[in-house]
Amino acid sequence: MRVLILGGYGVFGERLARLLVRDGHEVTIAGRDLAKAQALADRLGCAALRMDRQTDLHLLAGHQAVVDAAGPFHAYGEDPYALARAAIAGGLHYLDLCDNATFCAGITSLDTEARAAGSCVLSGLSSVPALSSAAVRALTGSEAPQVIETAILPGNRSPRGLSVMTSILSQVGRPMPVWRGGRWRRATGWSGPRRYRLPGGLVRQGWQIEVPDLALFPAHFGANTVEFRAGLELAAMRYGLAGFAALRRCLPIPVNRPVVRTFKLAADLLASFGSGRGSMSVMVIAGQERRWWHLLVEDGDGPFIPAIATRALLRRNTLPAGARPALEAITQEEAEAAMSDLKVRTERACEPVVPLFPRVLGPAFETLPAPIRATHQTTDVSHWRGHASVRRGGGPWSRLLGRLFGFPPTGEGMPVEVTKTVTPKGETWQRRFGTRVFRSHLASSARGMTESFGPFTFLLGLKAQEETLHYPVMSGWLGPLPLPRWLLPGSVAQEHVRDGRFHFDVKILAPVTEVLLVHYRGSLEEVTGSRVAAYVHPTSK
Repeated sequence: MRVLILGGYGVFGERLARLLVRDGHEVTIAGRDLAKAQALADRLGCAALRMDRQTDLHLLAGHQAVVDAAGPFHAYGEDPYALARAAIAGGLHYLDLCDNATFCAGITSLDTEARAAGSCVLSGLSSVPALSSAAVRALTGSEAPQVIETAILPGNRSPRGLSVMTSILSQVGRPMPVWRGGRWRRATGWSGPRRYRLPGGLVRQGWQIEVPDLALFPAHFGANTVEFRAGLELAAMRYGLAGFAALRRCLPIPVNRPVVRTFKLAADLLASFGSGRGSMSVMVIAGQERRWWHLLVEDGDGPFIPAIATRALLRRNTLPAGARPALEAITQEEAEAAMSDLKVRTERACEPVVPLFPRVLGPAFETLPAPIRATHQTTDVSHWRGHASVRRGGGPWSRLLGRLFGFPPTGEGMPVEVTKTVTPKGETWQRRFGTRVFRSHLASSARGMTESFGPFTFLLGLKAQEETLHYPVMSGWLGPLPLPRWLLPGSVAQEHVRDGRFHFDVKILAPVTEVLLVHYRGSLEEVTGSRVAAYVHPTSK
């Protein structure tokens, strides 16, 4: 196929050109710098062309497909799809390596034109969302995943182009939407670090950043939570970027050419450190299992990975007409076949997901009634709703401790919402009684289950007895300091089933005096089946 690659001498464009030439395609390297295009074309034995996406669209003539590997896609101005429309008008296929969620999702506006022209128009034919969606489908089959988490963790010696750096820096410290627990929430670009332990002893850290997966996967796969993180191998670069994010949260610092070039200079000065080893990891939770697909790259072949999906697609005899994001545009088998001549290996892994309460209670958990078990099977985020009656104790001691722990005020028929979120150490429970919110953190330990309220941590003697779950307080700490038994609060807390519904009954008494602090009881039902709301970027509101 005769393929024009715009930005063909960039970091990813060059790798794509090498792969397509290797596969026998007639490649034209195009871009605004003819000298760079010609130098690469001479090395690869292909053609070169000076081309500007705004003024030279007539140069598409004579080609069968155009691949936009230039970017940054968020900065394409008032007419971002001019190149795609010109390709359709000329009867070409249009493919791009877009990493911008809004651009990628918006390509569907060209679907009618593309179908009429018989053109294949795919946006995001790159590591995300093309490779990541192929991995999700391979890991889940026909199952709907509860959680999808993707991470791209390159080695420090992998080259970095100005376009990619501009794209990342433009997001750092800025609000971004994330789909978590069946709801859109607001996060910040380059926040929420997480450690990844990968095959081969590779340990990397990833930070939240916005990619098309966050906008597209919730509806496409029906997932409850979708997360993406990117990483940098060197701590100095990771935390330097975190510092820049903190500044941008407070100050309107623009990401202009001098800023990008400053970061590029810093990255180039550190380029000899670290390694050329990188990884891409896709994890799903489905069917009470946690499943992974790991891609491990050696010897600096990482920059080839964003080009793999395009290479795999162009190995087909025919391409599908229409315009859409590149979700499942290729299969996992096609992707891995397209990597076979690179220094890459892939691995899969799987382990059972055992929620916190079954893990702590062991076989006794199965003796509890089904409605109680259902409330403690959270593998990601679950939402519960109901009503409760609350009685608060009187006196200064009760008021002081009630305020310290954030207990709700006295009331009848009070609306209650409980959100349970799985954390690396256990679960966080957020309870909302009317307008009052208080949280606690539950975790497993060698001695059983602990529950923390601020600086206070209590060991619970969790016990399943006579179809009721009991939560007696056994011991406690203020920070690292153990509390004497006479300073422990009295607790009569239990969960039971009445009329087929889950009920809770919690009474907490003050230490020493044993006067009532709070007594709340009621029922809860899980909030399920919420429809994926439209993706709206926070900065567009």
